[in-house]
Amino acid sequence: MLFPRTNIEEKLVKAKNRAFKGDDILTEVARILEEDDRREERIAKEIVQPSGLENSFDLELLETEKIFHIDQIKKICIDYRLRFLDTKYFKANIPRTAIEKIKKLEKDHDTQLKGFKIIAPSKLFKLNDPDDPLLFAPIGNGYYYLIHKWGNDLHPLRRWLMLPFRNFENLLVFTLMVSYVLTLMVPNGLFSKENSGVEFWMLYFFMFKMVASIVIFYGFALGKNFNTAIWNSQYSKMR
Repeated sequence: MLFPRTNIEEKLVKAKNRAFKGDDILTEVARILEEDDRREERIAKEIVQPSGLENSFDLELLETEKIFHIDQIKKICIDYRLRFLDTKYFKANIPRTAIEKIKKLEKDHDTQLKGFKIIAPSKLFKLNDPDDPLLFAPIGNGYYYLIHKWGNDLHPLRRWLMLPFRNFENLLVFTLMVSYVLTLMVPNGLFSKENSGVEFWMLYFFMFKMVASIVIFYGFALGKNFNTAIWNSQYSKMR
């Protein structure tokens, strides 16, 4: 053959030798790894103890679909009974992919990110159970940038299941509705031979007291609170 085939490995070795001499490549690799370790240590420390309120992002590099205002975050947390807290309260592990995304953002924006926050169910701030956490970094003026989401998606009915706990009015309506359904389930003539509206409403009142007692016990004895009160509270009693 007139022209020999090109050996890519040889070309690669020659390009490396032109860039580095002797042991320089080992020194450079060691320096890069050391810098990367220091960067990860700083990120890990910032996650455990957030220190800032906002970050210096290059706005032209941000993805608009990942920018959220605090009002939007609050609404979602209340609707689905989630919390939006500093990462120092998060008891589960931050995945490696999230750390890598933080490092990439810092490199792209030439900054050091701080003030990390997480949206997650209350139990994730106490237990190691991966259910749909979202990691944010503050931009400023009430805006946050979504860095990474991991874990499993929430149950499709979670919003409706948490509806009674959104506020006192919802809980009262829920208690009245459950009491009404239970009253309808009582067989006719169970307490008297003649069915009357008075008997129905007396039974309904009894059912309401029973259901309300269970709700009060569940709420106060177990330290529960409404979604509007816990969405950004770090106190474990407000579950």
